[in-house]
Amino acid sequence: MKITAQAVRQTLKDAGSWRVVLLHGDDSGLIRERAKEAVQVVVDDLDDPFRLARLEAEEQDRLEEEALALSLTGGRRAVWLRGVQDGALGQLKTVLEHESDTLIVLEGPGLTSRSKLRQFAEKHKKVASIGCYPEEGRTLSRTVADILAEDQIRLDRDGMAWLLGHLGNDRTLVRGEVEKLRLYGEPGSTLTVDDVQACVGDSGQASLDDAVYAALAGNRLAADRAFERAMGDGANPVAFARVTLSVLERFCQASLLIQAGQSRQEAMGALKPPVFFRRKDEFLAGLKRWSLPALLQAAQATQALELACKQSGTPDELLCRRHLVRLCHPRAFEQD
Repeated sequence: MKITAQAVRQTLKDAGSWRVVLLHGDDSGLIRERAKEAVQVVVDDLDDPFRLARLEAEEQDRLEEEALALSLTGGRRAVWLRGVQDGALGQLKTVLEHESDTLIVLEGPGLTSRSKLRQFAEKHKKVASIGCYPEEGRTLSRTVADILAEDQIRLDRDGMAWLLGHLGNDRTLVRGEVEKLRLYGEPGSTLTVDDVQACVGDSGQASLDDAVYAALAGNRLAADRAFERAMGDGANPVAFARVTLSVLERFCQASLLIQAGQSRQEAMGALKPPVFFRRKDEFLAGLKRWSLPALLQAAQATQALELACKQSGTPDELLCRRHLVRLCHPRAFEQD
């Protein structure tokens, strides 16, 4: 059965009531985390070789054998197969024709909507098919809050806004960074943005943000200094292009709201996640200087910059410096 996003949590809690749980999608970290959660519903000790059979992609021809094997020590067994492909469909059908209480958990990050295995899973009443895709906005915010709540720790609004703007959306990376906050905070505490900045993220990334916002606000000196810090902290040209594009997308969203009749303040306040409070002045300054057509041209130029930086032999850092200078002057893009 195809499991809706709203039913995923309950489905994983009740994983033992299913014969098979298939996890697919673009977020490999989330797939792995949910697979582990499902397996642990049946097998507490993941190091027990008698009750848990771990299989890799090249071992999927053992699926039927392991799924129908009897437990030698008592208790339910589980089979955890990573990297499952359509070639396992025949064995899976055979397994489902036999009575067994073994739970089969399949990780299929490479399965597309055309996959025969995935299509079969979404229709079979004893198979839970769960999509695992990168989390954003409120969903990501809820995930972060839930993880911290396990230790009775919470973030204030500005801390959450800064964190969401710097985490990315790969589940493994998100979990790793939030675990730092769990170690940093004390049970019952509320962490501020200063706390978050003290233990999460990469200073090079933060400096790239500083450089782009300063450039869009027209502060060439601050932009150059922030770019130098970022490069010194290990940032790379491709990261610069991606950060620039992300910031420009936020400006485009705000510009569209302004065109729809909102004031600059209202447009900025409507963005999700909210603009980090220490960047609000620069954001407003940038909105005053940039038109939507110029922002769109700058975004296109930034996409071209990223492609150029990925080519071998390209003086990518020099290209980034030139691009940063252009971002200080909206007219440079209005003329494109």
